Amino acid sequence: MDMGPSGTTDTFKHETLPESAWIEPIPDDRVLPEDGDPAELAAARETVRLAFVTALQHLPARQRAVLILREVLRWQATEVAELLDTTVASVNSALQRARATLARLQPDDRELGVVDARQQALIARYVDAFERYDITSLVALLHEDAVMSMPPYNFWIRGPEEMGRWFLGQGAGCRGSRLVATAANGCAAFGSYKVDPDGGHAPWALQVIEVSGDRIVGHHNFLDTSLFAAFGLPAHLDD
Repeated sequence: MDMGPSGTTDTFKHETLPESAWIEPIPDDRVLPEDGDPAELAAARETVRLAFVTALQHLPARQRAVLILREVLRWQATEVAELLDTTVASVNSALQRARATLARLQPDDRELGVVDARQQALIARYVDAFERYDITSLVALLHEDAVMSMPPYNFWIRGPEEMGRWFLGQGAGCRGSRLVATAANGCAAFGSYKVDPDGGHAPWALQVIEVSGDRIVGHHNFLDTSLFAAFGLPAHLDD
């Protein structure tokens, strides 16, 4: 979510944002079919991703809620109307306006989401660089306009140089972390586990990684570790 001009590692003061400032990630297996034609799955994944992007950046609160409930969670209009204490006609109208915004959304013509072997290889290189904490190799995988966020903190930085400074500065506590793969919001995602002083690795953040072509364009870290159970991620890594 664009929360204004990007900050820097030096301006981060650990201030938090209200919950209304972001939407938590959702496991792909809750909104996508377990099997099916690969092309159809790719299209469905892109629809989920665009729905979240649109909801975050372009919609008022009511349209945001309706779009996610109807297009992503597949609720009936009557169920949404009951939840939001409104009418079915109002729900349908809000969905129509949200869909119109979605149709106009063209995120700088970049195709996001992991859809081919090349991008899968990019994600594999990211995991290798992150777990080895080779920040030189990691930032080489980033697009020049890549962004990094960390809900619930008021933290939003842009560009490989600034992100590299973060990883080697205030973010250096991630050194030695382990990643466990999952999928969220139609994107590659990982449970990120920091070194546990008592042994093994403890949950720290759910990472959602956005990809465009051969570069990473988004690195989003959701620090609510209660999300790990929803994604079927281990409560602790013993190794």
